[in-house]
Amino acid sequence: MANLRHNPASIAAPTNNLYAHGVEVPAGGRHLYVAGQVGTRPDGSIAPDVPGQVEQIMANIEAILGEAGMGFGDVVKITAYCLKAEDIFTYAGIRNRHFAGSPPATTAVVVAGLADPRWLVEVDVVAARAGD
Repeated sequence: MANLRHNPASIAAPTNNLYAHGVEVPAGGRHLYVAGQVGTRPDGSIAPDVPGQVEQIMANIEAILGEAGMGFGDVVKITAYCLKAEDIFTYAGIRNRHFAGSPPATTAVVVAGLADPRWLVEVDVVAARAGD
């Protein structure tokens, strides 16, 4: 059984079909909690802009999910921390390409800073795979 998306008719609908208000994991599912990922490339370099950093973040998340035998379709919750409100739209556009057909519950927050001043965005996810 797959993870179930919940968008109750009794509350305002998601602003688009690229996220869900809630995602339920059936009993017996495996959970993976992915630490905040930033735009650091394997060689330690960091893209100087939000699109480059978000692309690397998504690549990092994809690699971690793959290591666990999961994919973007298994992500049930994603949280992004952006330094500027306008960067949420750039982040969301890139994120949405990876979640077509299986939108996770989504939160985006504007923060005053991240641990390294070169980081412009940080993203963490929770993934779950229904019991096989």
